Amino acid sequence: MLRYLSFGLLFVQLLQLSTFSHALPTDQQPLKEEIDGSLSSVRDALKEAEIIPTVIDDFSPILTLDVSWPKKDAELGNTLKVKHVQDEPTITLKSGNGSTLLDVLNLGGKKNTTYVVALTDPDAPSRDNPEWSEICHWIVAVTANKTETIMPYKAPGPPPKTGKHRYVFLVFAPKNGTTEPLNLTKPSDRKHWGSGIQGFGAAWWSELNGLITIGANFIYAQNKKQ
Repeated sequence: MLRYLSFGLLFVQLLQLSTFSHALPTDQQPLKEEIDGSLSSVRDALKEAEIIPTVIDDFSPILTLDVSWPKKDAELGNTLKVKHVQDEPTITLKSGNGSTLLDVLNLGGKKNTTYVVALTDPDAPSRDNPEWSEICHWIVAVTANKTETIMPYKAPGPPPKTGKHRYVFLVFAPKNGTTEPLNLTKPSDRKHWGSGIQGFGAAWWSELNGLITIGANFIYAQNKKQ
């Protein structure tokens, strides 16, 4: 049975499955158990793009994160035109093998867990000179009953002559497995995620808020003027 949770242009697709056994990890170290092939490929792509370890610590994904705009999808490092990513995207969380999923909001067998989707740019103003890094582009918290926008969607807009930027989508869950409402902090600024320190971003913010990374996806985008 399909269930949809809708907020604006963002949708989290919740599917049902009889065999989804991963519980939430308690740290960001790779899980010792063997992971599904598609999840392993996510981790490999993140390493190849140096998102692991420069943006997030090494981890083993426990779900896949599909990101779609009206005309294009994020495909673990494909390059998209800036004009195609201006709208708030559709987000779909799935099991690693693409099968139906045991209600992703009940992951680990716990109801009412809050999941957080974020978008960050570690290459601002450029990958060679990331003095503005990281830039916070989006934070949304999702539960079974409601959603909350922590930081409104800021569409990718890399400056001219700054090459390709990595735009990294991350999914977080509470590190301690709590099902209580989260009091997430809103970054005081998009630059450096409000930390005031170059290089600080999503990983720093997630640690500050007691979150753990459980999924990721990313694209490249650049200004037409190079």
